[in-house]
Amino acid sequence: MNGDADMDATFNRRELAPFLKDADYVDIKHINADTSLRAFIAGMLSYYPWWVVLLYRVRQLLVHFLGLVQHDKPDVLPHLRAEKVSFTPGERVTFFIVRKAQEEKFWVSETPEDRHLTAYLGVVADDTGGGMQRFTVFTAIRYLHWSGPVYFNLIRPFHHLVVWRIMKAASKSKI
Repeated sequence: MNGDADMDATFNRRELAPFLKDADYVDIKHINADTSLRAFIAGMLSYYPWWVVLLYRVRQLLVHFLGLVQHDKPDVLPHLRAEKVSFTPGERVTFFIVRKAQEEKFWVSETPEDRHLTAYLGVVADDTGGGMQRFTVFTAIRYLHWSGPVYFNLIRPFHHLVVWRIMKAASKSKI
């Protein structure tokens, strides 16, 4: 697990504990921004530079090679508006399924069911004053099959790069 000092604060949030408990891997990153939680999430999930698209194509080869579930990919990459980000558990926001959310506080989603791992993506907003928010983005992974750690350890370096870049893009989002 990563970010031990930050993890303690995140684990202490009663609402988030079930998503972090028993995780095989947790990654926590922070960024400050002058935007709303909804706009931040919309900005994160609407960031598709050419190199991210290329990484997803390479990922498809890895998924095929490991015999993992190949999820449908959209014909058009979505450009979300803040008002389209659902906070209703069970509803989809692009690829993700909302699991638990509270307006202007936090949003937790899960990737579609798969046989190799379960992954949660969460965003927590903390008001720092002066209109600024501190956004904490966490990823929690639970391995379900031997292919889970193989797959994730192959993509882990890219995971860090992608998460950091989508956070930076989202920090500028006023969508």
